[in-house]
Amino acid sequence: MPGAGPSGDAAAHRPAPGPHAGPPASAGHPTGVGPQGDGAARPAAPGPQAAVPGIPGTGAPAYPASAGPHPAAPDSQATPASDTAPADAPPAPVREAPVQDRPAASGAGVRLDRRASDEGDGGGDDYTLQAPDPRVAPEPHAAVCVACRAGRVDDDGYCENCGHAQPRERDHMEQERGPVAAVSDRGLRHHRNEDAFAVGTTTLPDGSPVSVAVVCDGVSSATRPDEASLAASRAANACLLDALPRGTHPQQAMHEAILAASEAVNALADEQGVEAREHAPQQNAPACTIVGAVVTAGLLVVGWVGDSRAYWIPVDRSAPAARLTEDDSWAAQMVAAGLMGEAEAYADHRAHAITGWLGADAYELEPHTAAFKPDRPGVVVVCTDGLWNYAESADEMAEAVPADAAARPLHAARVLVGHALDGGGHDNVTVALVPFPAVPQGAGSA
Repeated sequence: MPGAGPSGDAAAHRPAPGPHAGPPASAGHPTGVGPQGDGAARPAAPGPQAAVPGIPGTGAPAYPASAGPHPAAPDSQATPASDTAPADAPPAPVREAPVQDRPAASGAGVRLDRRASDEGDGGGDDYTLQAPDPRVAPEPHAAVCVACRAGRVDDDGYCENCGHAQPRERDHMEQERGPVAAVSDRGLRHHRNEDAFAVGTTTLPDGSPVSVAVVCDGVSSATRPDEASLAASRAANACLLDALPRGTHPQQAMHEAILAASEAVNALADEQGVEAREHAPQQNAPACTIVGAVVTAGLLVVGWVGDSRAYWIPVDRSAPAARLTEDDSWAAQMVAAGLMGEAEAYADHRAHAITGWLGADAYELEPHTAAFKPDRPGVVVVCTDGLWNYAESADEMAEAVPADAAARPLHAARVLVGHALDGGGHDNVTVALVPFPAVPQGAGSA
């Protein structure tokens, strides 16, 4: 891929420690290593991992409120004929007030094209909205505008009456599948949600249950990042739910799922055609990051490419939490190579430039997978950098996760999204929670 690759919204300085760390500032600088994505990246070589009780082998380097209708001008009035006018004189002409000065209907909302004060009536900043034409009835079951509560929403997602853009389905999404739950939100600064998730449950050949969660983050500087994340999450989820019941080992199934997700994203680039690529050769192919988790009765498997992360949070908070993934990022690469300390690397403006992603212009696809056998119950947090930028370390994430997350995963996912929004919501925010069941004591590593 020419140049430095895509540059994502989350390329940023590392936020200050604490669950409400300040929002990241976009780096926007090419690194020569890879695209600056919505997060961070994998080191050149795996760094030392600190042992974490309960998870052997773990350890990661370290709409404004609408104004009320403006007081309307008097309705049209006829000018009376003079008392002294001849009986056969023609009646005085009737003068109507302009349509826009008539009283607003009771269903008036917000009008965006004209302020009442612009008409010279001293009306201030309020707006007057003309009532919908009663002769044009909305189609049965047609969507109704959330702003004026009267107009019909056209195919482009705008109200035909007041012009308001309507919330899109992906602006905020929630889903619960058995014990697994996920929430995704557009955030407070972006015009669309380029994250996506997929969750599901199935059974292994022996009938034991298994839970699956996949989270993807579109690389914002690439073309169609929202489509890339959606295609990848769906493909990976479908692959896992197909392979696991057939007896494929969860770690192998995760590896295959990431490859399937990559193929789905590559197919988006193929859809553009040669002519489209020739007209816009500077545009990067669709790209995204991916992270997923598979949880069985006694095994936890994670897989990833890019800087979306997975964390382990035990129910017993006296036990340590752990980050289960290594970012594919410039900062992580510098730390692993011993060229910089962690604090120095993450303070650099190139820190969150990703060095691994799914897409037709990825340098080399290298899916990462890891398996763990926790010896106690807990919950796996699978998320994009829109969340972990506000709770980066394992301890910070554990502090943000509600104590009853394993019992109420959907509630906990909502709380975590709220945590990111309260912190600034500078990026799309997506999180999936997968409870891990209690298993016999003394379980070893995978």
